[in-house]
Amino acid sequence: MKSYRKELWFEVPTRRAFINITPQVEACLRESQIQEGLLLCNAMHITASVFINDDESGLHHDYDQWLEKLAPHAPVGQYQHNVGEDNADAHMKRQIMGREVVCAITEGKLDFGTWEQIFYGEFDGRRRKRVLVKIIGE
Repeated sequence: MKSYRKELWFEVPTRRAFINITPQVEACLRESQIQEGLLLCNAMHITASVFINDDESGLHHDYDQWLEKLAPHAPVGQYQHNVGEDNADAHMKRQIMGREVVCAITEGKLDFGTWEQIFYGEFDGRRRKRVLVKIIGE
């Protein structure tokens, strides 16, 4: 069995964003030369997320609005975590959207459903953060 590991780096200029990282993940898969196996992709920061869904701007807007209702950023004083920080809401948003995805690899490709894509969700941006891509297989 072969193993491949790569870190993808992102620096989002805004507090929140959703970025389609499918092309970068597919490049990792090609680089690994693994044809059959599993791919793990996870955010390595507790205020960011990796998830699979449709690449549709209306859906991303709806996610942003929904998450802000569930865990509003302001007022920052509503959170006990925000002592010298202002990102408690980002921790909660990450918990909702998830840390990682696992995808099957079949014939050298991500074995996705029709509209599935991999996204990086940023909830406390404006600094560099990592996403891990780990692939195992043959």
